[in-house]
Amino acid sequence: MPGRHDPLTRTAIRGGRTTVPEPTGQGSDTHTGPDTGPSVGPASYPVPAPGVGPDSGPGGGPASGPAPGSGVGQDSDTGTGAAPASDSGPGSGPASGPAPASGVGQDSDTGTGAAPASDSGPGSGPASGPAPGSGVGQDSDTGIGAAPASDSGPGGGPAYGPAPGSGVGQDSDTGTRPAPASGGGPGSRTGVGPAPSKGTGTPRTRSWTPPTGTVDLGLTLGPLRRGPADPTFRATAGAVWRATRTPAGPATLRVTRDGSGVTATAWGPGADWILDGLPELLGSADDPAAFVPRHRLLHASHRRRPGLRLTRTGLVMESLIPTVLEQKVTADEAYRAWRRLVRQYGEPAPGPTPDGTGSGTGSGTGSGRGSGLYVMPDPRTWTLIPSWDWHKAGVDSKRSATIVRAARLAARLEEAAAMDLPAATARLEAVPGIGPWTSAETLQRSNGAADAVTTGDLHLPGIIGYALAGDRDADDAAMLELLAPYAGQRHRAARLILLAGAAPPRRAPRMPRGDIGKL
Repeated sequence: MPGRHDPLTRTAIRGGRTTVPEPTGQGSDTHTGPDTGPSVGPASYPVPAPGVGPDSGPGGGPASGPAPGSGVGQDSDTGTGAAPASDSGPGSGPASGPAPASGVGQDSDTGTGAAPASDSGPGSGPASGPAPGSGVGQDSDTGIGAAPASDSGPGGGPAYGPAPGSGVGQDSDTGTRPAPASGGGPGSRTGVGPAPSKGTGTPRTRSWTPPTGTVDLGLTLGPLRRGPADPTFRATAGAVWRATRTPAGPATLRVTRDGSGVTATAWGPGADWILDGLPELLGSADDPAAFVPRHRLLHASHRRRPGLRLTRTGLVMESLIPTVLEQKVTADEAYRAWRRLVRQYGEPAPGPTPDGTGSGTGSGTGSGRGSGLYVMPDPRTWTLIPSWDWHKAGVDSKRSATIVRAARLAARLEEAAAMDLPAATARLEAVPGIGPWTSAETLQRSNGAADAVTTGDLHLPGIIGYALAGDRDADDAAMLELLAPYAGQRHRAARLILLAGAAPPRRAPRMPRGDIGKL
């Protein structure tokens, strides 16, 4: 690993994020709030800089967090934190922390935000923590909370932890433990992770009326829900709530029916972006008239659900990561892993909570017992989750390695949201660990792909074979032959069959639920 003064180390710690302008409203819909500039294209996330978090090589296992008790980017040769802002030499005077409300200590070489100013060298004086309200050593370039200000060098003076309410988890080696729900991201021993959302801001509102027919919110947005306790999705009486990470930042969206139309309210930095995409989220790009049922069951299911639309989120990673978690395990195991990881490494969603108890920002707990929604972690945070937390969540090394590889290529994968189905499929399947099943399940949601039929599923071929031909033992080839008359709309046909409930009778007990976290 590069030394403490190596430029690569500083780049990895202080690498900046790309700021994307918030989009404006489009069309003639009612869209309140100030104009914020030009619209943005497909989602683009920064690819983690080389050297961020140890890795076993290309395509290796999940990146683990920094060593216990270390600063951010610990030097493997010296055991000290990389380039701390106030690292005093032997016998030096007291090392003072950052100025009040300054946020971070400055680097004397670059003038940029450095590591926390409380890592004192051998024989140094007392090291003071950051001032209250300073954000506890938060990096001004990346917005990532720095290591806790409680790690002092050999022979150093007393080390003080972060100020109360700073939201940075403390090191377990210094006698405290992190608080993941308040922004303590990967590496639960150091609290390194994304900072929580800053305030809720003014809510933005948009009304939209579908050009034809009505939209069933539950059927249309239901595929975005990952289990009954999904921390990013909530359905209440008359409203659907969704927390997401947009290219402009975190956002919370509430959608309600308003006569023949819908009214959406959004909070957070990504509010404008998500409201601009509201029509496509509710199926404006979908063409239900293109589907012509050729079977009695499909005809009945289609007629009973006129409000079904295929959603298009325009966000690839938020559908890809939970889909990878669902590979080769039961739904219950995958939903549990998603809940645990999002609540531990995500951040409280901006805006009020679905139950109306107040702001969601900072209102949850690390165990997820709060009623607020959570925004999934950003790509960099996924790459920094240590192996033991993947294990505790019940995620084996193959799935965790696939997620880490995908997160490192997040910017390229997000481009698939603007591609046609063959090109988007090829882009996703270029990543080792992502095959036809994963790519189809992802693009059904991110791109609203009506023809992205799922192959390689354990149950789907038997369900479709039984519903259309009475063949419960159908395989993928037989399923594709039965769906051939619906070319271009095969995903919609499969969805209508599943909604009709025409599954073959059970002949055996449910598959047992596994949990490798107990091993």
